Formats: sequence, C-alpha cells, structure tokens
Amino acid sequence: MDWPTSCLEVIQNDPMVVKNPKTWSHQHSYGGWGKFFKGLQEEKLLATRCTNSECGENRLWLPPRCECPDCWHDMEWVEAPKEGTIYTFSTVTYPGELFKLPAGTPLISIELDGVCTKLMGWLKEGKPEFSMKVKAVFNTQNPTNTILDLAWVPA
Repeated sequence: MDWPTSCLEVIQNDPMVVKNPKTWSHQHSYGGWGKFFKGLQEEKLLATRCTNSECGENRLWLPPRCECPDCWHDMEWVEAPKEGTIYTFSTVTYPGELFKLPAGTPLISIELDGVCTKLMGWLKEGKPEFSMKVKAVFNTQNPTNTILDLAWVPA
C-alpha cells in the first residue's frame, strides 16, 4: 500500500511549519444542551437541577448537565441568577489562532448564588478584580450561538 498523498506545503524547515488548508465545514449538534444556547438568545441564563427527590441534590449546575452527575436521573431546566461575583480571572495576552476574542480580553470565573459550579465567561467592560460584582449581558442582535453570546459587565 502506498503512503497517502498530502496537500501540505512546507513553509519553514526549522522548526517545521506546514500550511494545511481546510475547505470543509463541520456541523455538530448541541443535543441536550441546545436549550441553554436558545436561552441566551432570550437573555436567560439556564441551569439544570436533578429531578430525583431521593438524590438529595438540589443544586443548580451551570454549565448545565443532561443527567445528574450523582444519580444519572434527568435534570430540569431552571433560570439561574444573572448577577454574580468574580471568583478568579486571567487575561489572554497571546491568543491562539482560533481564539475568537481580542488579545487582552479578561476571562473570568463567576460564582452565582445557588449554583454549585463556577461558570467561565469573559468580561466585556472594565478591569476584573477578585470578588467584583458582575451581571450578565447577552448578544441577541447577531448571535453566534456559542458561549461568546454571554458576557459580563460590572454590576
């Protein structure tokens, strides 16, 4: 059997850099998480909670879960608070090629009342500080249907 032919073009030898053009598109489904992204279009922050009364879990999960991580029962959708607190943050100085936000964008981890997880997001305005109060803002004009449709600003 012959080696497969390649359309890769060597740009530089040391270190080796290749040009690898992509002409295809990829389609994927959000599946059980689609409701979360539709909620962003309606300016809602949707979390999930276990429906099993014997589980003992009454926590909200955000990002949402399709099944309870403890008992595997179905989850119900619940609107989560749109205001929270910055738990931690970092700033992207040298983003990779596929990073969709500009260099210098603060990435934040948000703590929301009643939610057992921290939600990652980006700070659209201002300079992040630990324990800073923030509120959600939504891209409803030209949605990307990604998590980038949710941003945070100082509350």
